[in-house]
Amino acid sequence: MSTLTAGHVLAETDAAGITTITFFHPSHNSLPSRVLNDLAQAITRAGQDEGTKVIVLKSEGDRTFCAGASFDELLTIETKAQGLEFFSGFARVINACRTAPKIIIGRVQGKAVGGGVGVAAATDYCFATQHAAVKLSELAVGIGPFVVGPAVERKIGTSAFQQLALDAGEFRSAAWAKEKGLYAEVVDDVAALDAAVATFAAKMASYAPDATRAMKQVFWQGTEHWDTLLTERAGISGTLVLSDFTRRVLRK
Repeated sequence: MSTLTAGHVLAETDAAGITTITFFHPSHNSLPSRVLNDLAQAITRAGQDEGTKVIVLKSEGDRTFCAGASFDELLTIETKAQGLEFFSGFARVINACRTAPKIIIGRVQGKAVGGGVGVAAATDYCFATQHAAVKLSELAVGIGPFVVGPAVERKIGTSAFQQLALDAGEFRSAAWAKEKGLYAEVVDDVAALDAAVATFAAKMASYAPDATRAMKQVFWQGTEHWDTLLTERAGISGTLVLSDFTRRVLRK
């Protein structure tokens, strides 16, 4: 199986109405187009499902939450249209999180890189372990965090976003990410993470659905233009990925 066809997205709903959406890819949970599109569809379906009261978004494995864009797929992009389509996958995931009328809880067990930071930022309440360092690596490969930028900046503010985006080669600790507002809570290990997520999800599932839906709308007020904005941003990344600079870096 090639890296472009590998990976999967699973969604399971328990008796309490907690829908857990899990994604996986063997290359450090990186995200090729197929996984991105399946993830966006799973989030949208859960948001529309009357049996779902709250969504938990997570990835498999212990070490890396999400390594961001699939470098293998980036190397196959040959036209601006293909670039736009690939990066629009991240736009679809973020917009699915934004428009889902259910609260989304993030579970970040390990490092988040590039688009992975954007996925974490698109959740409404995010738990992480102390190993969940973050890095926006896009500038180092000749592109930039254009698509995920609005979601990240919304969570951590312009100053912290600039630090993360410009210092593209360095990780910031989970403690830094909590201080800036990306993570709501940071715990020691995966066992503590799962316990914290389960407790909070059960609490959220017990709340009045109409109230949580109204709160979700309030939280995301002012982002109604993101359907257009994130697609425009995807076009910027889709063009830059064709540069000689980016090609050389990706081949390394």
